[in-house]
Amino acid sequence: MNISRLKEIREDRDFLQRDIASALKIKQQQYSEYEIGKRLIPINYLSDLADFYGVSIDYLLSKTDVEKPYPDSVLNKKMK
Repeated sequence: MNISRLKEIREDRDFLQRDIASALKIKQQQYSEYEIGKRLIPINYLSDLADFYGVSIDYLLSKTDVEKPYPDSVLNKKMK
């Protein structure tokens, strides 16, 4: 899983690993392992991080370069 954006977005927004770990209610070491790809990050944490940063999970996973979550109209088109 390519999660290189976790570190990039955290640093761009001037957060420390311990800040994000605290927001997720996990240890800093655990979050560090997510950032470096040593441990797989659970989907619920990805969802929480996407909400925290105001971006899509796809953006965090480098599946898109568009930061903003998908508008409802795009989701409805994809479902049809």
